[in-house]
Amino acid sequence: MKKKLLILGGSSDIGVELAKKLSNFEEYEVIIHYNKNKKFFKKNSECKFLKNDLSKLNFKNTLKQFRNDYDIIINLVGYISNSSFQNFKPIDFQKTIYANTLIPLMIIRKSLQNMKKKRFGRIINTSSIGVKFGGGENTFLYSLSKFSNEFIPSYIKKLASNNILYNCVRIGVVDTKFHHKIKNKNLKERASFIPMKRVAKKEEIADLMVYLINNNKFINNEVINITGGE
Repeated sequence: MKKKLLILGGSSDIGVELAKKLSNFEEYEVIIHYNKNKKFFKKNSECKFLKNDLSKLNFKNTLKQFRNDYDIIINLVGYISNSSFQNFKPIDFQKTIYANTLIPLMIIRKSLQNMKKKRFGRIINTSSIGVKFGGGENTFLYSLSKFSNEFIPSYIKKLASNNILYNCVRIGVVDTKFHHKIKNKNLKERASFIPMKRVAKKEEIADLMVYLINNNKFINNEVINITGGE
């Protein structure tokens, strides 16, 4: 039986790249969550699709659209409000934490019993290099939500004995459309602050996640940096 693999935020550039790589493995049933469009996926793709705007504050209706028997969950949701610490509004805070942290965590919680029963589970949450620097000028709330994703519940840590491995990937600056959404973001200038003097490629982030899904047997409860040395 194929393992059910859910990619939250699957229409992001990293999500699309990850889905392409994972679709090559016959043992996975890949479910792609997206918000606005799935044009990046071929019409004949074997992936399944689930449309949902996680920023809408409708907890019950949102959560019921997701199953409780996923074997692998990757959270790539990246809702951004372009708000600074000085000007964010309470609704901006609610939507950002809700979409990037709360709903993904509740989806993960729903499937933990299934993972325990099967004695298998792989969970990848994501953080941002912005956590290290306190958020950028217009990414304070985004970075705050990602900081929350680095917190790993003690309950989940204990599940390692059931072969359930949970890790968080702290992602550096990547050449994706996400960074072009951020006001006043200059990728070339930003790259000059990275020791490797370049931003990451989406393929490099996806490759790490494929490893954590396919090959990882002992890495657990870690925040793994892929930031070019920042």
